[in-house]
Amino acid sequence: MESQSTSEVTILLQAWSAGNEQALDRLTALVYADLHRVAHHYMAGERPSHTLQTTALIHEAYLRLVDVKRINWQNRSHFLAICARLMRRILIDWARKHRSQKDGGDAPHLPLEEALIVSSQPHPDLLEVDNALTRLAAVDQRKSQVVELRFFGGLSVEETAEALHVSSETVMRDWRLAKVWLLRELGREEEHGS
Repeated sequence: MESQSTSEVTILLQAWSAGNEQALDRLTALVYADLHRVAHHYMAGERPSHTLQTTALIHEAYLRLVDVKRINWQNRSHFLAICARLMRRILIDWARKHRSQKDGGDAPHLPLEEALIVSSQPHPDLLEVDNALTRLAAVDQRKSQVVELRFFGGLSVEETAEALHVSSETVMRDWRLAKVWLLRELGREEEHGS
């Protein structure tokens, strides 16, 4: 059943790439549970008073997907990776907007080593992590993608490996090294008061 669903997702992705607008609606219905899992993973780290809810995050990502033109969609994992990236961008945009409305913002700070453990606690300041992740991408794009897909998107090691066309062992190695790099970078930011 899973492989039938996976092949149907691939067929719908190809149809959508070819210009079939109805394919996105059918695709979204087919992968909604996966999208909900990714969005829930993002929202679980946000503070309880966050005004954006899981379903709203999915809908906002859908609206942005509708505007995406001519991506050479590969498979379900590639689609989920793009959706995870869109959801991250939505939350980053939201955080920037709301931080600019406040004097200095009131986002809670949490060490990355605690935040990288899947929990119900809030993530570290999303903007600080995003800035550190952008610096990591300049040094090693794939490690940055691994963090984005695993930490932000909630994808499994196997899903991440499939999306990036690497082995699970490579994902785990990149994941370990990226965590160390990010912890060091976020520690520097904390030392310098940013």
